[in-house]
Amino acid sequence: MKMNRKAISALMAAAAAAFLLAGCGGSDSASEGTSFASIDEPIPEKPVEEDIPEEEPEEEGPAATELPDGMYRSELTGEAISEELRDQKPIAVMIDNEKQALRHYGTAEADIVYEIMNSTANDRITRFMAIYKDYEDIEQIGSIRSTRPTNILLAAEYNAMLCHDGGPFYIDAYLANDYAQHFSGTFSRVKNGKSTEFTEYILKGDVADNFAGSKYSKDYDQFRPEQDTHFQFTDYGTELKLSDVYDSVLPVKTIELPFKHTSSKLVYNEDTKTYDFYDYGEIHKDAEDDEVLTFKNVIIQECPFTQYDDNGYLIYNCINVGYRGYYITNGEAKDITWTKTSDTDITRYYDSDGNEIKVNQGKTYITLVPDDSWDSLVLSE
Repeated sequence: MKMNRKAISALMAAAAAAFLLAGCGGSDSASEGTSFASIDEPIPEKPVEEDIPEEEPEEEGPAATELPDGMYRSELTGEAISEELRDQKPIAVMIDNEKQALRHYGTAEADIVYEIMNSTANDRITRFMAIYKDYEDIEQIGSIRSTRPTNILLAAEYNAMLCHDGGPFYIDAYLANDYAQHFSGTFSRVKNGKSTEFTEYILKGDVADNFAGSKYSKDYDQFRPEQDTHFQFTDYGTELKLSDVYDSVLPVKTIELPFKHTSSKLVYNEDTKTYDFYDYGEIHKDAEDDEVLTFKNVIIQECPFTQYDDNGYLIYNCINVGYRGYYITNGEAKDITWTKTSDTDITRYYDSDGNEIKVNQGKTYITLVPDDSWDSLVLSE
């Protein structure tokens, strides 16, 4: 039988003790009838210690919470990306969500996607604003459409370059602000057999060309947010489960949004631990590579709005305090409140104790649900 070091040491100790007791002849032990080996008996040989090779320590890789060399944590996703991108502004791209515009290009590569009611007409049709930090190698994004005042205010809190094609005259007063940096109608046209309004796309190199011919800096400027990251992310390499932090959470596998035109919803994917996006009754896949539009984080904000005219143009009153919302991740939802105090201030999200919530690293979907249809929002298990 193969013995380990502890067993060998125990045998040696026992043998030594027996020898010493035999020589001393303790009377108490003899009177109790305990039998010891006679000093005339041969002393047991010292067991030979086996030559047991020491185990080599396992080589340790970098800790889960240690960023790889040459990388930093993206301010949009909390994920590790190239240090070379640290100072580069994101772009915020207005993408048409009308059925005729589908399928989209490049939405699956976005770091953050806002889905916002674009008009009260057409059953409150929505439009995407997709935000990208690392955009230069994406082959095609779009199609590109017009913007609204709400998008100007939201893009400003990222110091993002807003990419769009015009918009109603209501945007003029907002675009007159120095923080409202934008490129409009300056991207590529692609022959795709669709009407002209569905043919403008950002192709690889378009954004660089726009910056080169503009007064704007490609890098962050004086309007860069004071907060280093847009969200309060969990520690790098860690995963947040809401029920480990809060007593009151809801199990949520399906999110049905009150946007009748698009029938937008998100469904939890158990395999990827993310929420897949669906519109018009189908899962949303990128036109180029069939990549599913899916999100680690979902943030839903109740928000009032003001309608400008009978055409359905509007602005969300997104500079506001204390409206309701939900943060949803890993199949669970936590009720929150949100606050945005100025045009360029970051929207912040708080739990019921008034603490800014922690957000998992990964892509995030954000929607502003009109306050008059908040009760039509459905979260189900």
